[in-house]
Amino acid sequence: MKEFDTICAISTSLGVGGISIIRISGPKAVSIIKKIFKDKDGKVVNQFKSYSIKYGYIYKLNSDEVLDEVLVSFMKGPKSYTGEDVIEINTHGGAFITNRILEESVLAGARLAERGEFTKRAFLNGRIDLAQSEAVNDIINAETDSSAKAAIYQSKGIISNKIKSLREKILLLTANIEATVDYPEEDLEEVTAYDGIKKITELSLEINKLIESFKEGKIIRDGLDVVIIGKPNVGKSSLLNSLLQENRAIVTEIPGTTRDIIEEHINLDGILIKLTDTAGIRDTEDVIEKIGVERSKERIIEADLIILVFDRSSQLSKEDLEIIESVKDKNFVVLLNKSDLNEDKINIENIPELKDKKIINISAKFGEGIGTLKEEIKNMFFSNNLEVSAEGITNLRHIEALIRAEESLNAAVDTLKNVSAVDLASIDLKNAYISLGEITGESTSEDIINKIFENFCLGK
Repeated sequence: MKEFDTICAISTSLGVGGISIIRISGPKAVSIIKKIFKDKDGKVVNQFKSYSIKYGYIYKLNSDEVLDEVLVSFMKGPKSYTGEDVIEINTHGGAFITNRILEESVLAGARLAERGEFTKRAFLNGRIDLAQSEAVNDIINAETDSSAKAAIYQSKGIISNKIKSLREKILLLTANIEATVDYPEEDLEEVTAYDGIKKITELSLEINKLIESFKEGKIIRDGLDVVIIGKPNVGKSSLLNSLLQENRAIVTEIPGTTRDIIEEHINLDGILIKLTDTAGIRDTEDVIEKIGVERSKERIIEADLIILVFDRSSQLSKEDLEIIESVKDKNFVVLLNKSDLNEDKINIENIPELKDKKIINISAKFGEGIGTLKEEIKNMFFSNNLEVSAEGITNLRHIEALIRAEESLNAAVDTLKNVSAVDLASIDLKNAYISLGEITGESTSEDIINKIFENFCLGK
């Protein structure tokens, strides 16, 4: 375990609540709490038993002034979250008193922790690896059951164990190759080019399976970016309200009511859907509405899915056709709105861009067809009924490392096919080994590690 100074931070949201927790971690954690804590009888506590809680009072340093009635818990390192001695002060919730106790902790010898420093110490002390550290942050930021479940799987080390297994296989193959080349006189099993290609291909397939899981994993973690577009007055805002089941957007008979984008979130069977209602796309001289239209076009580029809304009670216009052209290369589903009017005038049969697209009749006003739309979204993006895979990749940094590893393995196969010099392939195998190590932190630069923990909240 590495030796660090002692840090402290507020580990709960700062505000009015039942309790707040101040966390202290480091070699001086116990000596610091002894300076500011006394038991219910006003006596200094000299012995703290690990995994125990003591009741008493926090005092102003070198004073008899009581700051608050508290519970103090102690977890002795290395069997603690950080791997160090950890003290947690449970005080009454409230910004003023919590900050006062934090100040006394600093005056007693601790320093304020940086973002994510408690988890960073857990990583540096070998309690968890880098992938598990990132999962801690994902758990905190999870907004749905699925994203929380995926983060918990990763925090348990399921992904890490898979990566470590792949690295061991690569290392063993590399060692066998180098041994047969360096010690030809020994009675070792020779690795032929054919054997090497076979084993490397098997490893590459395992990595590719992880890469493929990212398509769903990214959505599970970050949500699905869905943008509703169409010309003015086709019912986009009514659709947003229907999906949210609340009157979020203003709905009127006047075209161009929505002049800016409106963003909201819904939970679709455990998946976060980030919905954007856009300004109706049309040519306009209104300066404000024109800005809204430009923003709508920008969101089309960023979206995972476009919901393209038409008014089925009227024929397609020039504006409708231009909108279709703008989304033809994107994932989109077509909604024919206003089915409650019982007027079917729309002519979409001969539009080639819509030929293979799912077309759903809806009434946004009365909520008809909304269930069908939700099922179609699930069918378009998920193959396992929204089941979270224990080995699903959700982190962009991880996928980049996996892609580099796969490229190195493919390069090793090409070397064996074209040169049949087995020893040359070991260079590419080593590169794959290093790339995979970036996921768990075994071969990651200090700059990358620092950047990862900068995204954490204070107190974690």
